[in-house]
Amino acid sequence: MPDITWEDAFCGEGNNCFRIGTDPQGNAYIAVAGQEERYVTDTREALRTLILEIKAGKADHLL
Repeated sequence: MPDITWEDAFCGEGNNCFRIGTDPQGNAYIAVAGQEERYVTDTREALRTLILEIKAGKADHLL
């Protein structure tokens, strides 16, 4: 896992909490709080994963 510096969790309504992080190279990451080892980045696969999480109801407050 890259050396990621995570910000405080952002929690919307309900139980969904996310954390945003960056690495020393300036790459951005997003993860469900408490599951930072399963992060996504700015790749096509990351976008697909984020959309699937939203459709599964895990990120509905981001819409």
